[in-house]
Amino acid sequence: MNTKLSTNLTLLAILLVLTAVISLLLPGQFLTGRNFASMGRQFPEYGLLSLANMLAMITGGIDLSVTSVMSLSGVVSAQLLSRWESLPLSPALVILLGILLAFAVSALCGLINGALIAYVRVPAIIATLGTQGLFLGIAIGITRGSGVGGFPDPFLFIGNGEVAGIPMQFLIYLAVALLVGLLLTRTRQGFSMRMYGSSPLVSRFSGVNNEAVLMRTYLTTGLLAGAASIIVISGVNSIRPGYGSEYLLISVLIAILGGTDPAGGFGTALGLTLGIFILQVLQSGLNFLNFSPFFKKFMWGLLLVALMVFHHFRRRYSQRRAARLSAVEREPVAGQR
Repeated sequence: MNTKLSTNLTLLAILLVLTAVISLLLPGQFLTGRNFASMGRQFPEYGLLSLANMLAMITGGIDLSVTSVMSLSGVVSAQLLSRWESLPLSPALVILLGILLAFAVSALCGLINGALIAYVRVPAIIATLGTQGLFLGIAIGITRGSGVGGFPDPFLFIGNGEVAGIPMQFLIYLAVALLVGLLLTRTRQGFSMRMYGSSPLVSRFSGVNNEAVLMRTYLTTGLLAGAASIIVISGVNSIRPGYGSEYLLISVLIAILGGTDPAGGFGTALGLTLGIFILQVLQSGLNFLNFSPFFKKFMWGLLLVALMVFHHFRRRYSQRRAARLSAVEREPVAGQR
């Protein structure tokens, strides 16, 4: 059984067991259509940020600026959308321009991150830590720290509407996750990202343009953060700088929980989606059981540390196993001595 299949089956088993346990603890409360609809509305925005960090981790990096990119692109888009009544344009055109503006800003932020990492050779964790503060500072400067709201009613359908009883933002997440899955499994960029994450040197000698791979990767992470900003501002009909800053820890946790190797080289959109469901089921159960928000933050931090330790020992085991297999293959057959 290959690593991808075994990882996803393990995550599915964890999800089913966790759902069964919480259902027994909360009979008649957890397994309801209303609760599942609520979960479907809650996780798409940080699900998109988790997809972004998964892509960065596959290349052996990380994007600590995703929440600030989401905040900045949301603020810039909101500046236009909030003036829709005074503009000589139809609401539909204002909405289209607002969405395109959010993607343009988030793409620019992604390219800045990519350039710092690919060409200036700044480690990803340092580069994105710096731009996290930079982008958030720009967002605060634009709004002077105040919120922006009052968008066209049709725009609010993105974050509040339903299609056949399914939340619109959940459908958007599924569509984006499918596209990310196709990117990783059906394109040269996806193959190059995994190769670079496994070994930048091998990637270089295999003819891969490492800099271009990194630029496209962080451009994509920026666009995913831009998509998250659209869902956020349409869902609450407003935006303020720093909104969703707590999603950063959750996005990293979900990426690793979903099987992404933080050292690079491996990650799947399906595994990450299962990781989101696991975390959402756990979070919903904790809410029903009246655990405090502080305890949940403690749980997320503890779970992240535990997952990092698990990946460390799994990596060491894999290296030792590979070394043993290599030694056995080099050992001459007795009759040939």
